Amino acid sequence: MGIANYFYNSTLRKYVALFGTYFNQMKIQRADNNGTVIQDMIVPISYAPFQKILARVTQDPKFLKGVAINLPRMSFEMTNMSYDPDRKVAPTRKVRKTGVDVEGGGRRFVYAGVPYNLDFSLYIMAKYNEDAVKILEQILPFFNPEFTSTVRLIDGLEPMDIPLILNDTTFEDLYEGDFEERRSVLYTLNFTMKGWFFGPERDKAVIKFVDIRYAPNTLANTTFEEFYSVQPGMTANNEPTTDRALSIDYSLIEFDDNWDYAPEIANTAPSV
Repeated sequence: MGIANYFYNSTLRKYVALFGTYFNQMKIQRADNNGTVIQDMIVPISYAPFQKILARVTQDPKFLKGVAINLPRMSFEMTNMSYDPDRKVAPTRKVRKTGVDVEGGGRRFVYAGVPYNLDFSLYIMAKYNEDAVKILEQILPFFNPEFTSTVRLIDGLEPMDIPLILNDTTFEDLYEGDFEERRSVLYTLNFTMKGWFFGPERDKAVIKFVDIRYAPNTLANTTFEEFYSVQPGMTANNEPTTDRALSIDYSLIEFDDNWDYAPEIANTAPSV
């Protein structure tokens, strides 16, 4: 038996796409000894471990095949997911969805998200260290140590701030063998994205009548001495009112109408 009916918010897919978007369309320029730009290129990026990219490079170091991978190039992958107890919120907290009509005037909501840390690694691969550094210097100034984006994860929910934290950067020169072997420079940047995962959406009827009863003590069979009730009040002309005698029946008042609170205190239980 499943814990819930089928639902899919595609949240993880959005986190992966968000991470890749940060580093998409990055450029480097190459200049001659006079400082004149002779080459302007966009650095391609893909979702793949760096070993896969380098394997394709080393298998065809002289680009003799019709299709080859050119350097510089970037790739990234998600390496780990872990629960973040420091950001835990009450599991019964409800987050209302907007722009969704529910039959009977109810409201649609989801329970508060579960916090997870998503670890990503970004790989910068280049034949020349200068090319790799040009890419690296376009990234580091924006992480101090985090960069926050406001993202709408689920339709109907308010956009959320999603921080991306740069944890560390490592460098590796993959030059091996004799001088005829191809050289590759690798920079690895490790990040942590602080995300949220939400459960299925649910429907809840709007509360239009509240009945409170007061007793002098908490003993069993104690007689109630005072009754307090509150309901929405609106006249037939769609004007808000606090006088129940002037209000239409509360069941006819919708959430988005122009209403006011109509309380009543009595010594006998109100008839609903």
